[in-house]
Amino acid sequence: MLRSAVLATASAWVLMPQASLAQSSAQNGAQSLPPVTVAAPEQRRRAAAPAPRRTQSQVQAANSRKPQPQRNVGVVENARGPVQGYVARRSSSGTKTNTPIMETPQAVSVIGAEQIRDQKPNKLDEVLRYTAGVRAGTFGADTRNDWWLIRGFKSDDVGLFLDGMQLFYTSYASWKLQPSNMERVEVLRGPSAVLYGGSSPSGIVNVISRMPPTEPVRYIETGVNNFGNAYVGFDVGGPVAMQPQDGKQDGKLFYRVVGQVQNGNTQVNFTPDNNYFIAPSFTWKPDADTTFTVLASASKQDTRGINFLPYQGTVTNAPFGKIPTSFFVGDPNVDKFTREQEMLGYQFERNLTDDLTFRQNARFAHIDLTYRGFIGSGWDNINTATMGRYNWYAKNTANQADLDNQLEYRFKTGPVKHTMLFGVDLKGYQIDDYQAFNFGTVPSINVFNPSYGLDIPLTGAPFRNFLLTQKQAGTYVQDQMKLGNFTLVLSGRNDWVETTQAARDTGANIAQRDDSRFSGRAGLIYNFDNGIAPYVSYSTSYNPIIGLNAQNQLFLPETAKQAEIGVKVAPIGFDGYFTASVFDLKRQNVATTDPSNVLLQNQTGEVTSRGIELEAVANATKELKLIGAFTSYHLFTSKDLDQSLIGKTPTNTPEMLISGWADYTFKDGPLEGFGFGGGVRYVGASWADTANTLEVPAVVLGDLAVHYEWQNWRTAINVINLTDKIYVASCASASSCFYGDRRRVTASVSYKW
Repeated sequence: MLRSAVLATASAWVLMPQASLAQSSAQNGAQSLPPVTVAAPEQRRRAAAPAPRRTQSQVQAANSRKPQPQRNVGVVENARGPVQGYVARRSSSGTKTNTPIMETPQAVSVIGAEQIRDQKPNKLDEVLRYTAGVRAGTFGADTRNDWWLIRGFKSDDVGLFLDGMQLFYTSYASWKLQPSNMERVEVLRGPSAVLYGGSSPSGIVNVISRMPPTEPVRYIETGVNNFGNAYVGFDVGGPVAMQPQDGKQDGKLFYRVVGQVQNGNTQVNFTPDNNYFIAPSFTWKPDADTTFTVLASASKQDTRGINFLPYQGTVTNAPFGKIPTSFFVGDPNVDKFTREQEMLGYQFERNLTDDLTFRQNARFAHIDLTYRGFIGSGWDNINTATMGRYNWYAKNTANQADLDNQLEYRFKTGPVKHTMLFGVDLKGYQIDDYQAFNFGTVPSINVFNPSYGLDIPLTGAPFRNFLLTQKQAGTYVQDQMKLGNFTLVLSGRNDWVETTQAARDTGANIAQRDDSRFSGRAGLIYNFDNGIAPYVSYSTSYNPIIGLNAQNQLFLPETAKQAEIGVKVAPIGFDGYFTASVFDLKRQNVATTDPSNVLLQNQTGEVTSRGIELEAVANATKELKLIGAFTSYHLFTSKDLDQSLIGKTPTNTPEMLISGWADYTFKDGPLEGFGFGGGVRYVGASWADTANTLEVPAVVLGDLAVHYEWQNWRTAINVINLTDKIYVASCASASSCFYGDRRRVTASVSYKW
């Protein structure tokens, strides 16, 4: 009965009629949340009535129980606020509390807004290029989506979070987040389901939005790259003057609006990358203990699908050599990829007492995506450079809603300090999934003499025509226990999930799954006084996948378990830290590409990832900032019905990643304000087939930045792939290879006032 009631509540909260929402979104933009009443907690008793005067020691004891921000060179860092230089000291992703990274027994990386500015990424996966454990940009120069692997596993579909709440996707209904609105990006490696419910067992990427500032912000930026893709962006915000009533100030209101317009070409012919984005937000602080923030955004993208190219002609030479990277395999008369998305949510926090804090976070998100085109299917005749194609269409409309309630209680039992977290969250997801394709109806295309201008309609019934719904309810508890230099973190969670597959044309239920599973985590870290902190952790994970396999059946839930040991080092007197971790991660029921059709997926028995990660981040001096990362792991199929696959590495997956970045800015002298930076990225070899006979070579890439700040102006030139190396980013199969980014030079200028 409890499970049914909770899931019914989740359904009422998160799901709206799909057709009406799709219609209203086109007219009104961002959608409103269902009515939610937030009852403001009573004012603290000490504020409401005179209280006995407390001694100084009592006041100090009460203040010590509050979560204390760590001070770094006079700057107070908030776990969801700006990062000073490149070095973050605190993070909320690993515990959902304001916790020092050095007291978190799990691998965490934080990329701040300053690093994002210096490196000038074009999209989210480019933000992650210098992060340990992450293979960013799996499919190279793909303008549609952000792609990444964490510890060897695809994690962009179930591992993307925005402000601590999931942005899940299946089929083609992926979400797009803009770097210009990112305050920080946190990568939590390893299973995280114990706090977040269904998510990638290899880790999550949690994007923290720019929040309304307490001081005025006025910023505008424009730029253009060598492909003619230009943009204009702005960021304005600050306090809103409020009229006192009866001589009293009732509260404070802050706002922020971030926006960007981007338009122009890319390295592939007939493939634009046009993005339009706006994100208004406001924060109301009626008193020192209460904060209520509303966050909204709307965006639109117009581009075209990625080329699916054969192994021979990209990785290896065909009789004619290599396929040009500018070649467009589709037809500009037919191909399109459009995404419209809207989000509306809020964050509420109330300190009920000195020791008790309540938080409630919520968001509703809607996406409408159309993908149409002629897709490459390998060589028809390699000697004449003639490639086969098939006709493709996908229409996805999806809704997702999240509601997370947290109660944080800080207390002592003898010498042990506790930070207890109790949580109940609800998640709901619904996708209208329509997909169709035809083989043998589209003429082949010549790589060197392409003929465009066709318009061939699809015929026959779609191969997917379903309405998929998933409702998930979870309850979790966590205790962070601190005894001297020891910190022990114990977490537990139970999820109840209902997944339904219905026919779109009749509405009749075709399949349904009801699942329930417990997830747990235990981690221990010891902080030596010299800044060295060894740790150990063990965690289990449960991920109820929504989606269909190659046989149009509901996916089975994933499960996983991981053991990890590591050490974190923050040398005394040094503004930086070093981390090293060794892990053994086993993931069951992994969704992998069907070798007979790269558009479909099946679930293998088990895939194991074992490896080591090293990372260094430092504000070495006031002028010099450094990042270094090393990742090496062995990823292999450890169980499968096909015995020939056991011991083999899945496709698309390099097993070694090395990167380093440095930025130097003159702070004094005649060159004051001038700076330069650069980085090197090594991406190891991967495989284009499950039998591991077709190798995709490793590649070394260089990046460069030159910038100058004068008064309120900043100009910069950023270059990725400095040597213009032509390479294949990865191959999903012998007929599905993807070129990496060619040299991209972006010139930008900004002004703040």
